[in-house]
Amino acid sequence: MEPGAIAHYSLLERLEPAGPGELYRARDTRLGRTVTVRLLPADFAADAGERAAFIHRAGSLATLSHPNVTAVFDVGEHAGRLYVVFEFLRGQLLRAEMAGRVMNVRRAVELAIQIADAVADAHAAGFVHGGLSPDTIVITAKGHAKIPAFELATRGGFAHEGSAVTLRDYDSPEEARGQQSDERSDIYTVGAVLYEMLTTRRPPHRGAAAPSAANTHAPRDLDDVVLRAVAPNPELRCQSAAALAAELRAVAAILDVRGVAGDEEEHADPPAAHVGRALTIALLILLGLGLLVWWAA
Repeated sequence: MEPGAIAHYSLLERLEPAGPGELYRARDTRLGRTVTVRLLPADFAADAGERAAFIHRAGSLATLSHPNVTAVFDVGEHAGRLYVVFEFLRGQLLRAEMAGRVMNVRRAVELAIQIADAVADAHAAGFVHGGLSPDTIVITAKGHAKIPAFELATRGGFAHEGSAVTLRDYDSPEEARGQQSDERSDIYTVGAVLYEMLTTRRPPHRGAAAPSAANTHAPRDLDDVVLRAVAPNPELRCQSAAALAAELRAVAAILDVRGVAGDEEEHADPPAAHVGRALTIALLILLGLGLLVWWAA
């Protein structure tokens, strides 16, 4: 479909979608703002009951207001197809910031706190996400994380066998086994994303090694939090996203008190270099004093 109009949204540019349907940058002609419009496939929630359930669920997301959740503005039907209107974000995907390398520990922890906060807010409103990954989380131009709202609208709303709704690479072990998931599955995913930010690898479902084994800048305090978040048994995980965010904040405070940014050791001189520099300075001072005495004599 070429750019045109959907309801009172003027389509400006087609975007690369992560998920089903077509994605557009658009202009809300009523409010004069730039938005994102997702036009879903014709077979998406084809049953009348499913469509009504989706519209109700997506519409209820408009009441979910959190700085780290992409805002939903509108949902409706156009020419027999469902559409959802979102906040337009300027930035890049978390995957781009990760860039296949170990991230600064303090930065990774801060992003994980923002993601966990957003998930906790969604859980409090009765939504389980199920679609988080570095390929769906956006980092805004100001450096803040934004989790996508589309999966919140589709998760549990209906069984859809057509286009993939979520990206499955970050499923919890119970989801991968086809078992019922709950809020703890999202906690696993947040932990898995943080684990990859720290190590460049996703944690295996059978149980992961401590992040510090692959990243010497990760403190043991962080190991404990991350390993509980990605525990294979959901009963052994941190039991709420709010608690996970609180534990990560405690680790961030420890890092700040220690004055550890997370990667400065890569650029720091070894102890021997500090000793050598001190001896050199001492010799120069003695030489200077000797010259001063000689000149005075």
